[in-house]
Amino acid sequence: MAHHDRRGLPLSTRSDRAAERYREGVDLLLAAWPGAADALDAAIVADPDFALAHAARARLHAMRTEPAAARACIATAAACVARAGTERERSHVAVLSLAIDGQPGPALARALAHAESWPRDALILSLPLGAFGLLAFSGRADHDQARVDLCERHARSYEADDWWFTTYRGWSHTENGAVARGRALAERGFSLRRENANGAHALSHALFEDGAGPEAETLIAGWLPGYDRSGILHGHIAWHAALSALERDDPDAALAIYAEHVRPGVTAGLPLNVITDTVSLLWRLRAYGHAVPDGLWDEVRAYSGPYFGHAGFGFADAHMGLLAAATGDRAAAQARIDALTGLVEAGTLAAGPVVPAICRAALAFADGDYAACARILEPVAGQVVRIGGSGAQREVIEDTLLLALMRCGETARARALLDRRLHRRPSPRDARWQAQLTA
Repeated sequence: MAHHDRRGLPLSTRSDRAAERYREGVDLLLAAWPGAADALDAAIVADPDFALAHAARARLHAMRTEPAAARACIATAAACVARAGTERERSHVAVLSLAIDGQPGPALARALAHAESWPRDALILSLPLGAFGLLAFSGRADHDQARVDLCERHARSYEADDWWFTTYRGWSHTENGAVARGRALAERGFSLRRENANGAHALSHALFEDGAGPEAETLIAGWLPGYDRSGILHGHIAWHAALSALERDDPDAALAIYAEHVRPGVTAGLPLNVITDTVSLLWRLRAYGHAVPDGLWDEVRAYSGPYFGHAGFGFADAHMGLLAAATGDRAAAQARIDALTGLVEAGTLAAGPVVPAICRAALAFADGDYAACARILEPVAGQVVRIGGSGAQREVIEDTLLLALMRCGETARARALLDRRLHRRPSPRDARWQAQLTA
């Protein structure tokens, strides 16, 4: 009997069990739900020559920042698909091989081409999408629009009840500013499959951008207990609730969420999420004038030690720059700035000059030189989008600029920035700051 994946594409395996466990494993992977590894391992046991099961396992290792295991699995997949595989499966493995091999540009180009021929290959279509996808980290200033365009181009290939596609389509519209449409799609996607961390995540973003922080907190408080702590997005979704607590000026609630779900040692999140979530939340706390309890910054610095030591990954670099500035590690901050500047001069830093500028501005802000911070950051503010991530994540940079303008007496420029932000997204925090400026 011929076997197919969840969306009707043929699978080169004769094993009923391998096909069944593969479908389950990919569902769990796309939902960021625990159990994907066990399901895919079972598929491999049932059919050791099943190339796509090895490829999906490689993708899961890559997501968890396990590069050696990812490379080993994708090499096995390539060997298997060379012996017995369809054109679609060979292309599928080739795309993942490029991504795992650290070639994001060619991987993106190959993924987009693959989607033209096989748009229902969700695992490959997922690679350009999301806050940490190939488009987000491409260095393009238009990556939000590019994700919308990609989803709309292939929407006709997906049924209205496809929970994965509906979720990512909604998230893409939300991030591109069509918040009402994005929220409606995210709500529908989440309703189709509640055991879907990416669905809860997409809806949390939509509520944030819609100025509905208390709704996001209620959603997360009710949903998170059913998501095992081993889930890779557990801590990050809790971070969204902490962010909302800060929005309504409740630092104690934010710190309680941080302590229970977000801090290193209590979360099983991806290192990139752990570092960026902890750094951005603690930076916000301090920048907003709240006390950061003793030891929290040191804990983050100790955790970050093995990760992102080399400059060149703009989203991580920006947060490592904030971390160095906040902890007074001027040597580390300057070393990263110098390395990033060299990459910019060589034309090899995807996100470009905005990345070292963020790091320099963070040092100035931490030193209390708010005029210098604003002078560095304001000219590149429109390019911050190039570092990738989401609007909620990047807002920490805009907050830094806004507070620097307020504190160096540039009231008119600060008010103009606040007006633009409030027009884009209702925020009780921004409303408080606006009241301060007009008092």
